[in-house]
Amino acid sequence: MIRAGLRTRLQLPLTPLILALLSIYVHAAEVTARVQVSSPNADANLSGVVLSLTPLNPAEASVAKEQPVHARLVQNNKAFSPHLLVVPPGSVVDFPNRDPFFHNVFSLFEGKRFDLGLYESGSSRSVKFDRPGVSYIFCNIHPQMNAIIVSLDTPYYAIAGASGRVKIPDVPAGEYLVQIWAEGLNREEMDKLSRHVRVNENPVSLGTIEIPSIEMLAQHKNKYGREYDRQNTTAPYEPH
Repeated sequence: MIRAGLRTRLQLPLTPLILALLSIYVHAAEVTARVQVSSPNADANLSGVVLSLTPLNPAEASVAKEQPVHARLVQNNKAFSPHLLVVPPGSVVDFPNRDPFFHNVFSLFEGKRFDLGLYESGSSRSVKFDRPGVSYIFCNIHPQMNAIIVSLDTPYYAIAGASGRVKIPDVPAGEYLVQIWAEGLNREEMDKLSRHVRVNENPVSLGTIEIPSIEMLAQHKNKYGREYDRQNTTAPYEPH
């Protein structure tokens, strides 16, 4: 009725873009799932698994764009917080240094490649994540510091809780590609977990999605491609 009324009043054909916009307000549903890890990692913490829905219809995909945000990845107590950050493309992320010593934030592996150089306590530097991808974040001084920024080109996503439950509200009717990202999974493993799903006005349950493993970021080299000097990782950048 709504679409017919608009056609009568406007005397214009309803383009795919208009139909996609109308579907957002007329038909939207909640999509839920539960992720779990195969044995022997059955007790793994799942609060870092990202489930996303990417529209397969070009018109719907053009509408499903989230506005860039201004986010923060704080350095405090020789750690990044949060460990996992999800942002839309075009977002700017600040990296404030809240420790009483220097840090050097860099990412040279995937996604956005950058090196913020050495900067002191109380200062901050920023990076614009201008395209979709996964960026692994490290400090060139402290090898134990690591974080991940995932830039997703869809607003329909959720980060699982510790129990593995995922809920994405207000997903418009349509066809979607379901994708899973989890720390430690390679591209082939993630591709195997992908599938198509159709969403209508009724709640959709994706059931239980089993992932092979979750592994924290492995040991890595510094930004020069060399091993960290673990006997001298503090001086002269922080007090003894």
